[in-house]
Amino acid sequence: MTTVEKHFPSDFLWGTATSAYQIEGAVHEDGRGESIWDRFSHTPGKTKFGQTGDIACDHYHRYPEDLDLMRELGLASYRFSIAWPRIFPEGKGKINQAGLDFYKRIIEGLHQRQLTPMATLYHWDLPQALQDAGGWMNRDTALRFAEYAEAMYRQLGASVPFWITHNEPWVAAFVGHLQGRHAPGIKDLPSAVKASHHLLYSHGLATQLFRDHKVAGQIGITLNLTPAYPTHDTPEDHAAAWRNDGYGNRWFLDPIFRGSYPADIVEWFAQHHRLEMDYVQAGDLAVIQQPIDFLGINYYFPNRISAADESKFLALTNSPTIGETSFRGWEVVPAAFADLLKRVQRDYGDTPIYITENGSAFADLKRAKDGSVNDGDRLSYLHTHLEAVADAIDAGVPVKGYYAWSMLDNYEWAEGYDERFGIIEVDFATQKRTPKRSARWYQQIVANNGLPSLPSELEALAQRYRNCPIGPQE
Repeated sequence: MTTVEKHFPSDFLWGTATSAYQIEGAVHEDGRGESIWDRFSHTPGKTKFGQTGDIACDHYHRYPEDLDLMRELGLASYRFSIAWPRIFPEGKGKINQAGLDFYKRIIEGLHQRQLTPMATLYHWDLPQALQDAGGWMNRDTALRFAEYAEAMYRQLGASVPFWITHNEPWVAAFVGHLQGRHAPGIKDLPSAVKASHHLLYSHGLATQLFRDHKVAGQIGITLNLTPAYPTHDTPEDHAAAWRNDGYGNRWFLDPIFRGSYPADIVEWFAQHHRLEMDYVQAGDLAVIQQPIDFLGINYYFPNRISAADESKFLALTNSPTIGETSFRGWEVVPAAFADLLKRVQRDYGDTPIYITENGSAFADLKRAKDGSVNDGDRLSYLHTHLEAVADAIDAGVPVKGYYAWSMLDNYEWAEGYDERFGIIEVDFATQKRTPKRSARWYQQIVANNGLPSLPSELEALAQRYRNCPIGPQE
């Protein structure tokens, strides 16, 4: 009999998450239009080894097997994204019925397996035709997004109880338009800030339409939130960490919950970059502040910020690190996760929270006797971060569910196929799926609605994860 150390609320929702471009493949089938990631990934030098999502996990053809695996693991929910260019190949106009039918099959398959759908409307795959017209720097794109959202509510609203407008708009805006590491590959701060506003405005418009149509479900937005801690206990480092928090977290939380952008960051942009937000029109922030039913939070790592290296203010990178790190070099700090969840409730109220992504990439080099991946590092990551979620719930934070990232090894954007986040291994040469040790562990967690005792050989690693401090080191 499994000994359970920490229990979760009886209605806690357990799931996994994916995104369309990372798993579907079939980019030229059934009328799908070109997305910015098709264009970006096929541009030489933009992705590792020039790899693309043309095939990815071939989920478009193999989705029944993938849904069966979810059911085998005992999951209660699946978070997926809808590819806008499958529905509207040019970003607007007439619905592409073949693309819509694919998602109808997905949703029907989920219901047949007693899995609750959670649909994300935008996970970075903007139709290229809209990018050619200015993309998220063009206010009109927000209006086209609202039309797309409205069409999805009409077509799928009766069968999808949870909707997410955007996944990680910070990444879409700043990694795509400032750092240039993601599509559309622009490197310009004013463009990034303008894109961020239009992304938020489109979220507000889509939320308004959800209410107008009285869709029988819940709607929210998913933010990647990265706690920022001063490297040293000095006024300068504390100030630098607060600026980093403003740019990475408050820039999205404040307009959604308070109807305003953080004044310190607006002033910083104006003083240091001569950036004026004259495209923010009267009424925009009221639209953005539409009440949401839940907040999705994606958490991976914290930031450690020093005033001596102010470049991190715009890079939002995870260095220096003092603890264990993942394959990508992200620091593993579950205590920062609990701290973040408590902070969100303290500063922004009791809106229900779903952890819509949490996970990590590791090398996956160890094998069990049966040939499956023996990923004790990922298992320990998930376990200790679920301990952090349980700690936050015990403190009164209204966390209602958890979605492990990711269900499958997939196409990891500009990093190609090297970085594997999945709890299920994908052999990309054969498309064979094999649950990893972490998947079987997650299966136990779901079955028991709680955390069993860790295997003894992993306790030392888990303890190093738990012991990594979050405050300044001097």
